[in-house]
Amino acid sequence: MTITAQPALPAGAPTRQVITLGLAQTLSWASSFYLPAVLATVMARDLGLAMPTVYLAFSLALVVSAAVGPAAGRAIDRRGGRPVLMASNVVFALGLVLLAMAQGPVTLFAAWAVLGVAMGGGLYEAAFATLVRQHGPGARNAITGITLIAGFASTVGWPLTAWLETQIGWRGACLVWAGLHAVLGLPLNALLPRWAAGEPAGTTQLPAGPTSAGASTPPPDRSSGTSSKTSPAPAHPARLAVLMSVFFAVSMFVGTAMATHLPQLLQASGATLAVAIGVGALVGPSQVAGRLLEFGLLRRVHPLLSARLSALAHPAGIAALLVLGAPAAALFAVLHGAGNGILTIAKGTLPLVLFGARGYGARQGWLMMPARVAQASAPFAFGLALDAWGARALWLSGALGLLAFAALMAMPQVSRQAPPA
Repeated sequence: MTITAQPALPAGAPTRQVITLGLAQTLSWASSFYLPAVLATVMARDLGLAMPTVYLAFSLALVVSAAVGPAAGRAIDRRGGRPVLMASNVVFALGLVLLAMAQGPVTLFAAWAVLGVAMGGGLYEAAFATLVRQHGPGARNAITGITLIAGFASTVGWPLTAWLETQIGWRGACLVWAGLHAVLGLPLNALLPRWAAGEPAGTTQLPAGPTSAGASTPPPDRSSGTSSKTSPAPAHPARLAVLMSVFFAVSMFVGTAMATHLPQLLQASGATLAVAIGVGALVGPSQVAGRLLEFGLLRRVHPLLSARLSALAHPAGIAALLVLGAPAAALFAVLHGAGNGILTIAKGTLPLVLFGARGYGARQGWLMMPARVAQASAPFAFGLALDAWGARALWLSGALGLLAFAALMAMPQVSRQAPPA
């Protein structure tokens, strides 16, 4: 007995949806997660606050997004991503307007709390759940596609935010971003297809009853001429979920710590300020390169292998930096960036392949909750380690990278075949 498949999508629809979601995600990331890197200093000065207070408000947004994630995922599972992502644009705009009107710590924290609600229902996890809701187990390539586009969020967002701040101030910059959500983000997400409540997920046939872990079996991958079964249902789904949560939490802690403190860390390792800034600029392109690698060579292998490579990349870069010193700074940045780029895709594809498409949105929200909390603590916690230990803080991030790899290695054995490409 099978559930009736959904109607086939029009030719070119997946490509249009990837572009639509990719552009909308670029806007959402640039106007939220990447905003403090440019505006935190001027915000603190204008509001008469210490810099840690501004970053603490941003950390609050990440904690709120963690709390909102499961509810947003459940809503996407039931009704599709269109209404959730459109609502996130409205809340993003509201939060940015409130941020532009902030006059002190209370209003600053309130604005970031509202932005946290939008982030919980409007960033990658919601976009991934939207794609899985529509394409089921065949969503891997689409997930990779939107990360390739949105991977340039900092490349676009940082210069634009900095230019707006010099022209109309930080408050005006926040208002412009709010306006872009209304005139660009909302129409883009409105182009997503409508789905009725209770409609089955995915455009492929799925078994009527979930396995013990909710896994489903997609059709053969006709493009490669080979079967593309998902992994068998794990014998211990709770253990698998815990290990996956550990991997995501540790990896996102390291990624956020590096995004916040990389130039200072490289200087502590012996690089000059100019070299540290130049090397730091390699991380963004390396992330995109890692995603291209996933889209090309790694698309035929199991996402668990890709995830293991992403976990080892940061410790490998640290090993080179510790052995060779400052001359290996560029290699460290490239390895870290490539691993972080693959990790972004693994966040979407690994739960899909190991657990299946059913209930993906809600499960994704719960799996990512510890990661969001760890991410919120990373700037402060790693900053303390860097102040106390200097370059030896690399031992901490390297050990955490190895812990993430160990969590992946402890997962149950899975099929060696790749999921549908």
